[in-house]
Amino acid sequence: MRYHFSVMTQEQAEDIAFNWHYDGEYSFYDMEADKEDLEEFLDQEKRGDSTFAVTQKNELIAFFSTIHVADRTFDLGLGMKPSLTGKGKGKKFLREALNFIQSEFKPEKITLSVAAFNQRAIRVYREVGFKDVETFMQDTNGSVFEFLKMEYKM
Repeated sequence: MRYHFSVMTQEQAEDIAFNWHYDGEYSFYDMEADKEDLEEFLDQEKRGDSTFAVTQKNELIAFFSTIHVADRTFDLGLGMKPSLTGKGKGKKFLREALNFIQSEFKPEKITLSVAAFNQRAIRVYREVGFKDVETFMQDTNGSVFEFLKMEYKM
């Protein structure tokens, strides 16, 4: 089953922000966990046309955003509906998202940052072809957390 990518609507952003809640340590990724991130995600002007809703059979199942950070390099942020995580769907979603980004933006490199505790996501990123670049500390969600920066060369 193929995914459909479209610029995220305000209704979709609000659904994700207020209804997607992850279990256990993954609640770190709840939009409401960081007030600044929540405000930015809900601001349609700030999201612009670089945040995409991913649907399958008209159901919102994931999202991603791309930010142009340097010549032909884009930074990727993404999330999958909580009820779908941990079920082996991540690789297919990530591969299709990368194909979409390649067709739309023609990047040479895509980077992303993931919380270091999230070994489930890190394993998926590595299996798809992302390489570890560096670790760094990030102030977010009311504390400081270790993140892993990764990159994917097209």
